[in-house]
Amino acid sequence: MPRSRAHGDGSSRGDGGPGRASPGRASTEFRWAGAPPETPAETTTRLRPVPARRPARAVAAVACVVLGLGLIGGAATGSWLTGDSAAEPAGHDSFTAARALWHSVPVDTLFPRTLKGDGAGPGGADRDWIRIGVAPDSGCAGTLDPLLLGTLRPAGCVRVLRATYADSTSSSVTTVGFVFTQADPAATASLRDRFRNEGLGERADLMPRTFPVKNTVAAGFGDAQRASWTVNVLTDAPVVVFAVSGFADGRTVASPQPVDKAMAKGATTAPAQAGLGHEAKGIADRIERGLRTTVSGGTAAP
Repeated sequence: MPRSRAHGDGSSRGDGGPGRASPGRASTEFRWAGAPPETPAETTTRLRPVPARRPARAVAAVACVVLGLGLIGGAATGSWLTGDSAAEPAGHDSFTAARALWHSVPVDTLFPRTLKGDGAGPGGADRDWIRIGVAPDSGCAGTLDPLLLGTLRPAGCVRVLRATYADSTSSSVTTVGFVFTQADPAATASLRDRFRNEGLGERADLMPRTFPVKNTVAAGFGDAQRASWTVNVLTDAPVVVFAVSGFADGRTVASPQPVDKAMAKGATTAPAQAGLGHEAKGIADRIERGLRTTVSGGTAAP
């Protein structure tokens, strides 16, 4: 996994703003210009300064690596590297490793700058989305609606990562995110069963919040603009994936719909006719797919 890179003054560059996304910092925003924002491929949601290189130590380090490889062979295969290059002990399964992804994986891996949605629109139409803002990683309180936070509390909410995308025509905006939890596989399965059995994913009072981005088409994307949403509790990682979509012109939506209803054949509501259920579902599916690919050790593709 690429190491995070920092500049000599300890700062780092990200998506058009401060590259270090840590609690309390201003959100990373972009001015909308109809093109993907410039983002270094190796930025992470939480960048750490990299110590200055010292030639003598580098040579010694190389020697140690060569000797170490001869001693341990493939014992460390599958180890996960965190942002400060500290490897977790071998033997941690992918479920446990996924718990640390919020601070160890590049932003562009979790939230690609562009997403391809072949066949993801109404009637199988193609969609393309461009990332216009990435929020700093944050705690759960204040980022999630209190009622949704209470519903997730048994899983132990740890961190929330969010990004906002716009479609290529600048007519819709969608906030997508991850909620990383402390849950073990059994607790995660229990939470998923509860969402399914009690229909929690279709309750408007449990709808995820948006991430508006100043000076972009998502500047007015607030709670009243939410049109369609999805919440999916994964069982192969301690993560909840969510997405919420709306109109890019900032209009309010009186009756938002979960994606299943907004995508239903014959639906005539504004979110359904505008394809906003497809927007939320399509983006969430691709972000979720990328996370699973990263957990499995592969290379995520938008």
